Amino acid sequence: MLEGHDVTGLLSTKAAFPCTEASTVPRMKLLMAKSPEEQHPVKAVGWAARDSSGVLARSNSLEGQERMGHHQLSRCPGHEIVGVVTEVGDKVQKFKVGDKVGVGCLVGSCHSCENCANDLENYCPKAIQTYNGIYHDGTPMYGGYSDIMVCNESFVIRIPDNLPLDACAPLLCAGITTYSPLRYFGLDKPGMHVGVVGLGGLGHAAVKFAKAFGVKVTVISTSPNKKKEATERLGADSFLVSRDPDQMQAAMGTMDGIIDTVSAPHPLWPLIGLLKSHGKLVMVGAPEKPLDLPVFPLLMGRKIVAGSCIGGIKETQEMINFAAKHNITADIELIPMDYVNTAMERLVKANVRYRFVIDIGNTLKAA
Repeated sequence: MLEGHDVTGLLSTKAAFPCTEASTVPRMKLLMAKSPEEQHPVKAVGWAARDSSGVLARSNSLEGQERMGHHQLSRCPGHEIVGVVTEVGDKVQKFKVGDKVGVGCLVGSCHSCENCANDLENYCPKAIQTYNGIYHDGTPMYGGYSDIMVCNESFVIRIPDNLPLDACAPLLCAGITTYSPLRYFGLDKPGMHVGVVGLGGLGHAAVKFAKAFGVKVTVISTSPNKKKEATERLGADSFLVSRDPDQMQAAMGTMDGIIDTVSAPHPLWPLIGLLKSHGKLVMVGAPEKPLDLPVFPLLMGRKIVAGSCIGGIKETQEMINFAAKHNITADIELIPMDYVNTAMERLVKANVRYRFVIDIGNTLKAA
């Protein structure tokens, strides 16, 4: 469903959404700006966490927001959302009922800072995440584990007809997270050599986008058993076992850039050594503990260690259009909503290749 909000618009859909934990598809709605109570009169069916255990259960009336200390406990998580527009507000201009659309990690920003002015809403100091936040009007933000979503049209992505909703949904986070640094840091030129550290949800997307750019790709992993997957199925040109000193030594100084998708603590020095002079190591994973960064290897070659986080709405639409042109989708496991808690347990064990996508639409039809 899409709504008009002030001079912009909101959207609401019904389908299924993907997120880092899992994905889903809801229906989308866009409505007129009123008080929170007047603006959101429709009760959504969703799956909510009622306490700190994180266990999700069905709720037929999503409302309210629990708080734990200074942190909000989101009762309905989920981002990377795709669906079909069911309603639009009378100020909505970009979408119509029946359009295939998606919502990624953001549903709002200030629209007035330098970042917003440069289509970098993802770096806006007042960016509003898709769930576990508070919207401009004071409304708690619920995510995609529900049958309806309402969103400002400025933060909605149009999904090309040739992309399947389920397999393109993870691109709204994992896709843009890897596409954006490849573009921004100039690692998208045919003939360049790019390393991808880690072959998970982010890593497999990085390989697909880099190959579509015409780049030579080397997957760098601690797991030798991922070589066949990386080279034969995903099309990587080569594979390095990062724990093998002979392999790493042979590849020293050969890469123009590296996209590091790993969120666990790991040494950076061996990766920096793989870079050519002026090479760039771009971090898109987010380890909880600080990493040891040796400076001398950076000095000897004018190398760069940088970071990147998703992308703005304009670039996200660009990424989706590029994916449609090159037939890029995420590798997914489609699951019903009532499997979500088991899926979460499997995620902790890294037992998924490479994204769960929750089919909420069909789950509700079968109920």
